[in-house]
Amino acid sequence: MTQGSPVHEPYTEASQQHEANMLGMFIFLGTEIMLFGGLFAAIMVYRIEHREQLIEASKRLYLWIGTANTVILLTSSLLVALAVQASRAGSRRVGATLLVASACMGVGFLGLKGIEYAKEWQEGLLPLTGVRHAFSGPVQELFMGLYLAATGLHAVHLTIGIALMVGLSWRVGRGSLRLPQKALTVELCGLYWHLVDIIWIFLFPALYLVR
Repeated sequence: MTQGSPVHEPYTEASQQHEANMLGMFIFLGTEIMLFGGLFAAIMVYRIEHREQLIEASKRLYLWIGTANTVILLTSSLLVALAVQASRAGSRRVGATLLVASACMGVGFLGLKGIEYAKEWQEGLLPLTGVRHAFSGPVQELFMGLYLAATGLHAVHLTIGIALMVGLSWRVGRGSLRLPQKALTVELCGLYWHLVDIIWIFLFPALYLVR
């Protein structure tokens, strides 16, 4: 833990305050895991019951886009981890640069995902109103519904993460977030970013690699 961190009531020790902050963050992350857990369970059950049809449906997804986005998010997680280390060391400029770089990679992920959605919309694969559907059957339609719900929800969480990274970079860069005293703030936001990345690491094989 960073030395010299200010202690606020009702805590009397910095270590106690740090543990409470981390516990609160882990509880929040646990609720996010439960939210996505239902979608993962639905995908797995559907895969067991309709394996062959699900394989055919998965082949319609753009594997190269999913793979590229996986590399982007893994790289962004590395940048965030390095930003946390820089913040603990009090390296304000390095920390701010790494945070904004991770945010840019998140924007790149969303850009590629937008291109993928556009292609699927043109092919009639998105279960949206006003779209001329081209599903091979009800299994593919439900699979694409789960795909859109899971990836759309993930994109919302990633957008929140991008906003956090940009805001942190601004505060760290201008010095309003004192380092290393406030490095815990960067660490907690970094945990959220890592969770979003981990969720995608599970979504990618569950949706794209069912073949």
